[in-house]
Amino acid sequence: MRSQPTALSIGEFGRLAGLSIKALRLYDVSGLLPPAEVDEPSGYRRYTADQLDRARRISMLRRLGVPLAAIGEMLALSDAEAVTRLDRWWAGEDAAMEARRSSYLWLRTRLAHGDDPERDYAVRMERRSGRKVATIRAQVDQQALVPAIGTAQWAIRAHLDEQGAVHGPEHWVVFHGLVTPDTEATIEVCVPCSGPVEPSGEITLRLEPGRLLAYAEVLRDDCFYPRITAAYEAVHQHVTTAGLVAAGPPREIYLNHWERLAGDDPFCRVAQPVEE
Repeated sequence: MRSQPTALSIGEFGRLAGLSIKALRLYDVSGLLPPAEVDEPSGYRRYTADQLDRARRISMLRRLGVPLAAIGEMLALSDAEAVTRLDRWWAGEDAAMEARRSSYLWLRTRLAHGDDPERDYAVRMERRSGRKVATIRAQVDQQALVPAIGTAQWAIRAHLDEQGAVHGPEHWVVFHGLVTPDTEATIEVCVPCSGPVEPSGEITLRLEPGRLLAYAEVLRDDCFYPRITAAYEAVHQHVTTAGLVAAGPPREIYLNHWERLAGDDPFCRVAQPVEE
């Protein structure tokens, strides 16, 4: 005869799972973790040891800040599907944090360097080989620019991971029009990649041709509007003075050093493709 699993009181179960009684009651009401049985006269909840794995997963997801509704979705999936759902949630959190970080950096830079003179930018030339890129296009104004870049970049990277493609830390943003606080334009966020990968939804694939670029390196503290426009002006002046012809819209090439708040290392390159 098969023995019944040992019933645990809510206090015993909570200690083993690392959850408070209050949390267990919340997860019961929300349907995430109902007890194995409830004593009708007393209302005492009883759990079993085979519920511990689910409880510990819920606990870890809550520590990450995952909403209850999203936790319910993940628990209903297979482990492989739950990984994909968790990755997408995490990418959204990264994008939201990057938007907050951008606002913080903008304010910090204005306070710390508001009276500084504009920098002089040295313009260099570089020849880049052709590469396959995964891209997303978006219509944005200046306020929506940074959040849109972060959201698109991490959506692309999550898709490339799902497909088993290889991608490095670099990405760039092509500006198909002038983005200002008062005007919207189309941007194209690009992540270079290699290996088998298919387009999906708003994510498209194309071959970025080999290009000769005129570029200026920009520090983190200067990488905000309107201060960054000085780098664009320096690149444009160099191209004009040298008698070069633009071969496409300008772009900002990021090294993905999002954690750097300041310093003397370049954060991005403002670049203009030119005809060879």
